[in-house]
Amino acid sequence: MTDYGTELLKRQLNELAKNPIDLVSVGLTDDSNVYDWEILIMGPDGTLYEGGFFKARLVFPPDFPNMPPTMTFTSQMWHPNVYEDGKVCISILHPPGEDILNAQEKAEERWRPILGVEAILMSVISMLNDPNDESPANIDAAKQWRTDREAFKKKVRQCVRRSQEEC
Repeated sequence: MTDYGTELLKRQLNELAKNPIDLVSVGLTDDSNVYDWEILIMGPDGTLYEGGFFKARLVFPPDFPNMPPTMTFTSQMWHPNVYEDGKVCISILHPPGEDILNAQEKAEERWRPILGVEAILMSVISMLNDPNDESPANIDAAKQWRTDREAFKKKVRQCVRRSQEEC
């Protein structure tokens, strides 16, 4: 853990406390560890996730900001870009540079040290609004999104209800 990474995370946490992002609440899992954040995302209006209160963790690596954090929903989430274990799979959370195994994803879409927590959270909110089923983390959710939208909506509504009960 670098002094620079620690100071950067403290600044970003303070900035988000002073100027919060709509639909998002952030805090530390443990006040003594700025590398482990608790996130609460409210489902955006007009999306299938509207009305939900989805808890997640954002865990930063020791070499932050050179490498991206991992974000994992701890609330149940049914989404093509969220693995079954809750881990979020979007370009901004992928390590920097080209990935020869994923030609669809450009290097500029991936993590860069100039990006911050706000960019990650905005990308996750965007993901809830517009799933990418071209490169899914959850193949079953992506398949259902493409072929049986009503069943997909029903499963998401169940996740929304469960998230409301958990809060």
